[in-house]
Amino acid sequence: MPEHAPASGEVDPLDLHGVIPPTLTAFDRNENVDYEGTAAQAEFVVDRGVHAVFPLGTNGEFPLLSGDERERIVETVVDAVGDEVPVIAGVGAPGTRETVEHAERAARAGADGLVVVTPYYFPLDHRGAVEHYRQVAAAVDRPIYAYHIPQRTGNTLGAETMREIAAIDGVAGLKDTSEDVPWLGRAMADSPDLTYLAGSNALLYTGLEIGCSGTVSSVANAFPELVVDLYEAFDDGDEERAQQLQRQVLDVLAAFDRGPYMAAVKTALALRDVDIEPGPLRSPLRRLDDEETAALKEDLKELDLL
Repeated sequence: MPEHAPASGEVDPLDLHGVIPPTLTAFDRNENVDYEGTAAQAEFVVDRGVHAVFPLGTNGEFPLLSGDERERIVETVVDAVGDEVPVIAGVGAPGTRETVEHAERAARAGADGLVVVTPYYFPLDHRGAVEHYRQVAAAVDRPIYAYHIPQRTGNTLGAETMREIAAIDGVAGLKDTSEDVPWLGRAMADSPDLTYLAGSNALLYTGLEIGCSGTVSSVANAFPELVVDLYEAFDDGDEERAQQLQRQVLDVLAAFDRGPYMAAVKTALALRDVDIEPGPLRSPLRRLDDEETAALKEDLKELDLL
C-alpha cells in the first residue's frame, strides 16, 4: 500500500498504482511479432519493480497489429508476468464494434483490466463518446480505464462527457496523456472515485502531486529503475529527490527526441546490457539509424544510464 503517494480510486478493483510501463511489442527482422521477445521485455520491467504492465498501448504499436496478434500478445504477457502484477491491455480502435471485439478477446486472453483509448480518426461528439464507453463496458466483465490522448486521436473529451463516462458501471479509471493539467484536475474533482494515471513522462511528479495513483511511462520500458525510484521517493515523502529524478526523466526525453517518433525507446533498451533485443518498429515507423544510435548512446552515457 502507498504511504505518501495517492491511493487508487474506490471503484478500482485492481488497485492500480505506482509505475505501469506501456510495454513494447518486439518484432523480428521481418517485422513479424516476436512473442518471446515481447514476454522478455515485460519480465524485464517487472523484475525491476514496476507495479503493473500495459501491453498494446502506444509503445506497443497497437494500431499496426492484427486482432489475432493483439490477442496472442495479451496471452503472452499474461503468461509471463500475470501471476506477479496486474496486466491491463489496450483494446482501442477507431470504431466501437472493433473495440468491443478486441475487449472480448483480451478478456479471454486473461487481461485483468482493459484500457480503452478514445476513438480516433473521425470527429467524436458527446453522445458518441459516452455510448462508445457504455457499450464496451457492457460487453466485458473487466474494469475499464479510459485513455485520453487527444494529440493522437484528434478527440478531446469535454468535462461533461468525462463525468458521464466516469459514471458508467465498470469504468474504473482514466489514463490521461493530454498534458492538460487543469483538464485532469477538473476530471479528478468531478469523479474522485476513479483511479487516475499520469500518462506524460514530463508530468510524472506533477501527476502524483495532484492525486494520480500511478504513472504510465514509456521511459520505464528502457529504464524502469529510474521511474520506480521516482515513485518510491515520492511515496517515501522525499519530494526533493522525486523532483530531481523527474528532471533526469526530462533529460532522457531530450535524448529520445533525437530520432523519429518512438524510435529511441527500443534503441535505448537494446543498448543496455540486459540481453533483450526488441527488434525494429513496424513500418512505417523505424528504429534509429547508426548515426542517431551513436548520438543517443553518448547522451545516455553522460546521464550514467549505460
